[in-house]
Amino acid sequence: MKARNYARFYVLLNRLPTVDKDELKASFVSQYTGGRTESLREMTEKEYDAMCDELQRQDSNLKARELYREELRRKRSAVLKQLQKIGIDTTDWNRVDAYCMNTRIAGKEFRKLTVDELETVNIKLRIIRRKEEENNNSNQLLN
Repeated sequence: MKARNYARFYVLLNRLPTVDKDELKASFVSQYTGGRTESLREMTEKEYDAMCDELQRQDSNLKARELYREELRRKRSAVLKQLQKIGIDTTDWNRVDAYCMNTRIAGKEFRKLTVDELETVNIKLRIIRRKEEENNNSNQLLN
């Protein structure tokens, strides 16, 4: 039997958000050995690979969620900036929600908007701002 390198497991374990890595390691090993052991060395190759594959899948899901949350944060920030430029007090969430609840804007509360919906709202707000600016410019020309 050849010596197994546990680097894959420890790299994946260290990416997980937890305080007690030893307890988490013992829990994973026990889970994938059916409670037979808490030692990595006593795992079969098949058990070890199954455990690492699942940790890898969880790690990929965590990264995907982090990327989505970052994108959501950026889109929310962009919409709030446009709302400020239109004159909405973005420190008052009731006003932000009331504006977004308008069916012509989004039809739902700000915090419930998805990334795609935020992108659409951002476009609508830019159009509204542009039309307001055009109206102000044409009114100035008439005066």
